[in-house]
Amino acid sequence: MTWWEAVVLGLVQGLTEFLPISSSAHLRVVGELLPGTGDPGAAFTAITQIGTEAAVILYFRHDIARILRAWFGSLVGRVPRADHDARMGWYVILGSVPIVVLGLAFQGWIEGFARDLWLTATMLSVFGLLLGFADHVSKQRLTLTDLGKRHAIIFGLAQSLALIPGVSRSGGTITAGLLMGYTREAAARYSFLLAIPAVLGSGFYQLAKSGGSGGSAGGLATAIATVVAFGVAYVVIVWFLRIISHHTFWPFVAYRLGFALVIVVLLLTGVVDAVDPATVAAGP
Repeated sequence: MTWWEAVVLGLVQGLTEFLPISSSAHLRVVGELLPGTGDPGAAFTAITQIGTEAAVILYFRHDIARILRAWFGSLVGRVPRADHDARMGWYVILGSVPIVVLGLAFQGWIEGFARDLWLTATMLSVFGLLLGFADHVSKQRLTLTDLGKRHAIIFGLAQSLALIPGVSRSGGTITAGLLMGYTREAAARYSFLLAIPAVLGSGFYQLAKSGGSGGSAGGLATAIATVVAFGVAYVVIVWFLRIISHHTFWPFVAYRLGFALVIVVLLLTGVVDAVDPATVAAGP
């Protein structure tokens, strides 16, 4: 992967990670369209997400610091366990369990068969329509102060669906939040916070697994893409949280359906392969 291809993929990662349109699906397709690049792979995707999560940590630094102080304080009895921020710490941990367990259990399938573009197009369409339905029927009465153990587990299960390209981490958790009655902003903010442990854990795991090389993309290219993704993602976070307070998710639904159609056309015309030969060996 050349430096300019790394910049392009970093831009794609930063632009799409926090929007409910699936960053992994975009990286998969754009990588195929770049000459000589192909599917950048699950390792590249996971490592570049370290950059986007760094943007989350920067943006939510005050919230994260407050939650961590309360959580640690509750462990030593300085803060009541019923404190909202202390409970948020536990809920993020609880909600991170499903994606960790499923990610490790189905790692081979995730890195291989799950990256089939026919499956990606299907997930983009199905979960796009589900997001639109949830946005339409949601009562949007709940805020993060209403979050409890049951909802935390449901949020976590929804996030784990993002292991399949095309679902979208933010899309899955936001959809679940809307169906449970949370406001758009509350569901989005929690999806960002919930992603931090899982995404950083996956990214550093893949970084260690590849020996710091960034997988098939190469260490320098992966580093460039990660830095670019960080800068772009921060701007996207600010913009996204601002617009969802006043607008519905239907433009994202329409985009997902259109992107799915583009993938199908590319597959039928032979422009891209459903499964990249370089990654098919990673399957179970």
